[in-house]
Amino acid sequence: MTRACVLFAISVALLVLAATAQNVAVKRLDGSTITPAEIDATVTRVMHAAEVPGAAIALFNDEKVAYLKTYGVRDKDQNLPLTADSVMTAASLSKVAFAYMVMQLVDEGSLDLDKPVYEYLPKPLQEYPHYVDLAGDQRHKQITARMLLDHSSGFPNWRWINDDRKLNINFEPGTRFAYSGEGIDLLQLVVETITKTPLEELMQKRVFQPLGMRRTSMMWQSRFDSDYASGYDEYGRSLGPEKRKTADGAGSMLTTPGDFARFMEAVLQEKAPAGKGLLSHKTREFMLSPQIQIYSKHEFPTLVSETTDENKTIRLSYGLAWGLYWTPYGKAFFKEGHAEGWRNYTVCFNDKKVGILIMTNSSNGEGIYKELVETLLKDPYTPIEWEGFTPYDKLPPRPPLKQHKVIVVDPKVLEGYVGSYGLPPNVVLKITRSGDHLAVQENDEPVQQLLAEGPRAFFSEMADDVYTFEVDAQGHATVMTLHADGRDIPIKRLP
Repeated sequence: MTRACVLFAISVALLVLAATAQNVAVKRLDGSTITPAEIDATVTRVMHAAEVPGAAIALFNDEKVAYLKTYGVRDKDQNLPLTADSVMTAASLSKVAFAYMVMQLVDEGSLDLDKPVYEYLPKPLQEYPHYVDLAGDQRHKQITARMLLDHSSGFPNWRWINDDRKLNINFEPGTRFAYSGEGIDLLQLVVETITKTPLEELMQKRVFQPLGMRRTSMMWQSRFDSDYASGYDEYGRSLGPEKRKTADGAGSMLTTPGDFARFMEAVLQEKAPAGKGLLSHKTREFMLSPQIQIYSKHEFPTLVSETTDENKTIRLSYGLAWGLYWTPYGKAFFKEGHAEGWRNYTVCFNDKKVGILIMTNSSNGEGIYKELVETLLKDPYTPIEWEGFTPYDKLPPRPPLKQHKVIVVDPKVLEGYVGSYGLPPNVVLKITRSGDHLAVQENDEPVQQLLAEGPRAFFSEMADDVYTFEVDAQGHATVMTLHADGRDIPIKRLP
């Protein structure tokens, strides 16, 4: 082990030791305290009730980690414990780390938040393969970095949600909030163009390394093999780890509870001077200032037109990549991270310097948010309903898993289905054959084995998805249809 690795291991151990001292009570919003034993009892109880295999909890007092502990397992089959160093999928927590780096560029004057982003590009936006769909809509010339960060660009969350799978602008840019991963991806293109540097290199140099996030990356690294978590769906089926091969500012970050707690300490430091990965006080305040008010009934689906005044009392709004609301204890900023098999959440109170980070390796994880923030923080103000987080004890009964009868299909028939299918450049599904069964991989997500229940119908043991194939006269598949979540999604075979 190198000297740097030894020093890092020592720093992690000291952080965990200091944050879990058994006689140190943690301060809550209302001035009361909660003991480590009470924290443990609450977390273990709700995890068991909600069927969450593994969870990490960090609590912040006075801009620092006051408590950090992991519970449960990172691998159920091997009974491996989750640790502060276990690499987990950050999902959309990636967006706030990416935005932090973007705000460094703003700090330096390299990026103007109000300059139309197309002006940073060496050729028209519609000439980039990823953005040809915008050729007939001149509104793309109005979109700025501010709109991309506060989710008011008019883009859908993801283009594949649209019936035609094409990117479009759904309203006048800057006029309303509609959460969009597509917007973050466009800003990534702009930032990589400005800096002439790939995102992974930018994040390592500007954020991860300066903040001591040694086991964090926008792509899977071989060094993560020593300690990583698998994700689990609602039924407890393993989805494995997400081994991302490409960097995506909207959701590819892989991090650990210890590392992301360090990141949150940096965000909490209100008066820290810029440098060593930290933002200036002015830029940090701007990042956490309201850019657009939110009147939507729910955060998702993003383009539903239903509005409400229910969150007017808390002044629900969005800053630059962070959600915001106001309480008797002052301003709060929050962010969720949601992916299949992974549920993460953080909320911090700017004036009180109190906050929480919750990371789980389960699709059931969001069911424990409400009780944790209310018990561990004494925070009854978080807009749980707007965010769509149904508490575990309010969920309807889980429907039974569909029963499938496995049949054997001739490998020669299976070979006709092998290939790539997709809606490039966003979604590509690769079908491969291994012996007498198929496997599917969507982009960089874990490989799923597919078993046959008919000559052209296959199901996944890791999810409820069913795949069917249309073939030509030679038995070669031309279209694969994904049957998932009550939808039938035809996907053409790629040349």
